[in-house]
Amino acid sequence: MARALSRLNDWRRATALATLALVALLAPFAGHAREHHVLWAVAGKHNTVYLLGSIHVLRAEDGGLPPEAQAAYRDAERLVMELDMDDVMADPTSIALVAQRLAMLPPGQTLQGVLGSDYPALAGKARGLGLDLSLLERFQPWFVATVMLQEQLAQRGFSSERGVEETLARRAIADHKPITGLETPEEQLRVLASLPMNEQKRFLRMTLDEMADFDSEVADMLGAWRSGDTDRLARVLSEGFDQFPELYKPLTEDRNRVWVREIADLLDDDDDYLVVVGALHLVGRNSVVDLLEQRGYRVE
Repeated sequence: MARALSRLNDWRRATALATLALVALLAPFAGHAREHHVLWAVAGKHNTVYLLGSIHVLRAEDGGLPPEAQAAYRDAERLVMELDMDDVMADPTSIALVAQRLAMLPPGQTLQGVLGSDYPALAGKARGLGLDLSLLERFQPWFVATVMLQEQLAQRGFSSERGVEETLARRAIADHKPITGLETPEEQLRVLASLPMNEQKRFLRMTLDEMADFDSEVADMLGAWRSGDTDRLARVLSEGFDQFPELYKPLTEDRNRVWVREIADLLDDDDDYLVVVGALHLVGRNSVVDLLEQRGYRVE
């Protein structure tokens, strides 16, 4: 319990992993090098809005942002991210309390009770990964799955501190560039917390089942992101929709529709903006890019 609660102080990594690792686990990549990046520019009436697809957690050896992203940052007067990251980094404890409230099972319920006959097999798989489900008895299955994904990535050196958002947020704070968020921490976490219990259990089972290929699939995903293989990213997203539409629709498409309304407002401003969201929000059908094009904007 204490270990799980301490993880809540880095709650954003947990939700980031729910996006990165869930997608990476669902399908392997066959990435190929291309001279592209997950970066777009949209011309407004008097400004430019850049759209940068991020990976929320990275390792030290993954290096910095590509030059094109650095140039977009320099050109932008303001940054917009999924969350207001300067507030998140300044006060992680208050956000941890939100996460704890959403992640806890109702009084009288336990993880073992919720999982029922699935518990022994899932506990055995968790032990094989060096994880003890008994430490997470008071948490809902969606949160247990994200903690497990987080643990696996943390063991391999991945950290939100090295991810795209926190890297840019630290730079923006030093440069006195304003940062705003497209949603609140509670809105972001509720995407997973609002899943019906059967779907939460399915998410947890799938997470454990797919851990065997974890290393190769995460490596392939990072390669596709860094080479700008947006076609492959879009195919993976489509496969994710097919396998788990109950999660993917609220996690990606529904949020995209909300965000696009706010991004359209930015295109009426005079300042240039750099909008940073998870890479899978920018590819495929009903992505942020697709929805902007449907509105008549030219996205390059």
